[in-house]
Amino acid sequence: MATNRRVERVASLIKREVSQMLMSGIKDDRVGAGMVSVTDVVVSGDLQHTKIFVSIYGTPEAKAETMEGLKSAASYVRSELGQRVRLRRTPEVIFVEDKGLERGTQVISLLEQLTREREAREAAQAAAGVVDSTEDA
Repeated sequence: MATNRRVERVASLIKREVSQMLMSGIKDDRVGAGMVSVTDVVVSGDLQHTKIFVSIYGTPEAKAETMEGLKSAASYVRSELGQRVRLRRTPEVIFVEDKGLERGTQVISLLEQLTREREAREAAQAAAGVVDSTEDA
């Protein structure tokens, strides 16, 4: 079993190599349907399996098409990794869509909406307070 430091180094190396492959190596047109970036790579402790998390920008149809293309290119990516990265055994490659950025954007928009609603409510209360104070006079 590899040490944590080695697993992290291998994950970093795989992330760099797969990012380069996405830019120039994978010829599948489906992969180019959406803008793809590698967000994270998780390698198992025995270096036999790797999950590559990708963020895809585009329409839902383009995202589905891109994921389909990536899954079909997994064997190519694995063979390229075997040539580029010196490991005793090349890990199995699994592509996973990372929806963290989408969720983050949704959370930010919800927070902004809550802020706007609170400001509107405070402005309405302040206006009502001003009206009430003029009625008392």
